[in-house]
Amino acid sequence: MTASSRQKVVVVGAGPVGSLAALYAASRGDEVEVYELRGDLRDPGTVPLNFTKSINLALSERGIASIRQSHRPGLIEDVLHETIPMFGRMIHGRERGQLWEAAQAYDVHGRAINAVDRGTLNNALLDELERTPNVKLFFNHKLTGADFRTNKAWFERRIPGETPQPDSLGVAGRSPEIEVSYDYLIGADGAHSATRYHMMKFARVDYQQEYIDTIWCEFRIPPSEKGEFRISPNHLHIWPGREFMFIALPSADKSFTCTLFAPSAHYTSLENAHEDLHAFFDEHFPGVCPELIDPEALREQFNFNPHLPLISIKCRPHHHGSTVVVIGDAAHAVLPFYGQGLNAGLEDVRVLFEQLDEHGVYDPDTSVYTRSVRRQAAFKAYTDVRCDDAHAINDLSKENYLEMRAGVKSPLYKLRKSIEETIDRHLPFLGWKTQYARISFSTQRYSEVIQAVQHQSQMLGIGLTSAMITAAGALSVLMWKYPRYFSPVSFARWSLHGLANVWPRLRFVNADFPK
Repeated sequence: MTASSRQKVVVVGAGPVGSLAALYAASRGDEVEVYELRGDLRDPGTVPLNFTKSINLALSERGIASIRQSHRPGLIEDVLHETIPMFGRMIHGRERGQLWEAAQAYDVHGRAINAVDRGTLNNALLDELERTPNVKLFFNHKLTGADFRTNKAWFERRIPGETPQPDSLGVAGRSPEIEVSYDYLIGADGAHSATRYHMMKFARVDYQQEYIDTIWCEFRIPPSEKGEFRISPNHLHIWPGREFMFIALPSADKSFTCTLFAPSAHYTSLENAHEDLHAFFDEHFPGVCPELIDPEALREQFNFNPHLPLISIKCRPHHHGSTVVVIGDAAHAVLPFYGQGLNAGLEDVRVLFEQLDEHGVYDPDTSVYTRSVRRQAAFKAYTDVRCDDAHAINDLSKENYLEMRAGVKSPLYKLRKSIEETIDRHLPFLGWKTQYARISFSTQRYSEVIQAVQHQSQMLGIGLTSAMITAAGALSVLMWKYPRYFSPVSFARWSLHGLANVWPRLRFVNADFPK
């Protein structure tokens, strides 16, 4: 691309999704400027906007594929080197006074999702951006306004630790603003997106925001005295409850980042009676305290770490004209229960730039007008493709919360999982996959996953019904052909005889069976 044909792209938000979008644009020759409200996210002193820590991230195939297609040699390998593979869930509980744990593999083919620290991933992407000559990074810049008809945006520049002098303040006592022109702007500035807010002034955006009745708080399981993991590092650990759950993900320092998800009423109760915290954990999350977290540390973390809500956002469209597009949480904040918030956001970047490429936006020697027309068509195609998928993963994430906190212990859930995995393992030509495998270990569209799983459910239902009808038919034939063996008297005699033979062995087995 010649210098005269380069586009200027402004990316709002320097988190993982915004940083990847900047890399994609830069690799196509655009002049890229990234504006971030916070300070340099690589600085340990930079604190996220409304909390001190965050839910650990799970990087799966969608995110990996998107980073790989940024055409940055070694980037994904460097990121994966810092991750910890999780091959399944480890369910914890207590029965008859004994602690137990049971592993549930994610995939019959041994594939894993990857626990990754948000900062590690973000730092790797920012370092790559800093090495890219056609990218400029601007931290401590707040988007305060945008005109998507004239392609201008305004940012308030904040100087950390410095109090603006009265004579330097702008309108309404704010810091002076800078004006930035662009060819198009990408909003990757999170659930409370300023880009989306300003875009809604120009576009007729259908917008839905929902806070579910669940609060989360972060805890930490420290390494053992010998500096090792206290529990299996290759599992996502779950202590399920019907209304709440406690989960733990491994971290590189041999600790576990844990999260308590519970209705707000339970948090209110525990906040008003801190002395009940230990008893609450002992009753609902056996083996956590004091075995893994000291009671005093548990109390301190509950009191010190913020208790935060969970938000779900849907909007349509994800763009306006040829000048602005929103991605990641700015377009679709997703509940964390499928581990797909990050992956969906990174996939947004891949899908967006695939549409820009397919519509010829980056064809050489294209006029400014033609490029604008093509970019508008590409943005519309992106919205048409991505809105359905974003809404699908949003709904799936809500449903998975019920599965994680209660369904993982259900016999029906285990039976279906076993049947589907058996078909996948022994009859691969049928293309049968569990919903989890389709979501986490493929790049199949989320909306298509729902359709495929619904089809599988129908086929499974038909198969089980046919099997039951066949069995009933066979039993009817046997009863008709051999009536004396199936009379009530014969059945009672067989039952008593069998029980007399089996009872001594049953008692023996029961005595040795682990409680």
